Amino acid sequence: MPVLPMQLDLSELSQLAPIFRELFKGYHVSRRDPELYAQLSNFQDQYRTLFKALGFELVCDTRGFYYFVPDLAAAAVNKTAQRLALFTFILVEHLADQGRDPIAVLDGGSLGRDELPSLLEKYRDLFIQAEVQTQDELEEKIMRRMTQLGFAGEENGVYRFLPPMHRFLDVCLSVQQDRDLAASLHSVLPLPAPVLIDEDSDEKLLQTDDPLDLSEFDGESEEDALARAIAEEQELDA
Repeated sequence: MPVLPMQLDLSELSQLAPIFRELFKGYHVSRRDPELYAQLSNFQDQYRTLFKALGFELVCDTRGFYYFVPDLAAAAVNKTAQRLALFTFILVEHLADQGRDPIAVLDGGSLGRDELPSLLEKYRDLFIQAEVQTQDELEEKIMRRMTQLGFAGEENGVYRFLPPMHRFLDVCLSVQQDRDLAASLHSVLPLPAPVLIDEDSDEKLLQTDDPLDLSEFDGESEEDALARAIAEEQELDA
């Protein structure tokens, strides 16, 4: 049992239970959760100290959201993370093709449910790699998980993206810049890419209980790991 620092006053952390419950299941607390967000903002250092003692790293993104990175080594990017990263990359390319600003859409903008069928058809080969072949699977495995984890909200058939989307958007834009640079140099960028984890495989990588574990593994940062996932899917589609 970890020993908490003596200066930590638990009486101040009035929202400890709901905050821990949400963060532990992979949810991203943002301003859409005013009570939890205010508590984390007002007692950020105290919560960070407590969670670190429990084996979790509390991350505060300056764009306005909090999430957990479990302090565990050799954690693998799981299927949910790969699917959401791939979907974000698809959206970036799809929106750019339409002449729409991907950043404007993914940073507080929205996507209609009625746009999903054409998106699924256009990128069918990529979605198949993520074990998504029908609109029902797209909504269940990707859109529903995005809302459950705090990346988007859904109302009346419209998905509105929230600040935590920057976790994926930053990586997607970085990968796109690398691809553009490679093209300008007339070279092939060596982008190794992971395969979606087979739950029944004997070679299954170590996973944590966090449904969106994006912590470091094999010496890579979370951005590098996501970049590898996205890049492979793009290579398979090439």
